[in-house]
Amino acid sequence: MTKYWMAVASKNHVSIGIEQGFAQVCHGKAHPLKKMSVGDGIIYYSPKENFNENDICQEFTAIGTVITKKIYQYEMEDGFMPYRRNIEYDRSVQSISIKPLIVKLKFIENKKNWGFKFRFGFFEIPEEDFLMIQHCMRNGI
Repeated sequence: MTKYWMAVASKNHVSIGIEQGFAQVCHGKAHPLKKMSVGDGIIYYSPKENFNENDICQEFTAIGTVITKKIYQYEMEDGFMPYRRNIEYDRSVQSISIKPLIVKLKFIENKKNWGFKFRFGFFEIPEEDFLMIQHCMRNGI
């Protein structure tokens, strides 16, 4: 059964993942990636433009599909070895603001404090929310 996931990362980090075809979540932890299966959908929400900066983004910035079972480590700088999983990203979509969708998204239970949900960094979302975001990203809504 296909599941749908929301991941949180800065827009500049998401763009690296799109370019190289991987997902990395929760500061490189393996456990969240193990929840996903081949064929599952993933959407990235970016609260900020750049990691370690305070420039607000608040957009859905990528959407894709898990394409392999393998979870692997990748050596970055200074011995940081985050876990990754390969993703086929839909390159026909564009980033869209979350704000017009907040009232419609079921996974956001508290519409007033909608940003709280994203503090978890990675969580499952309903299929209908995934499909709505996908439609909006494909059509630039």
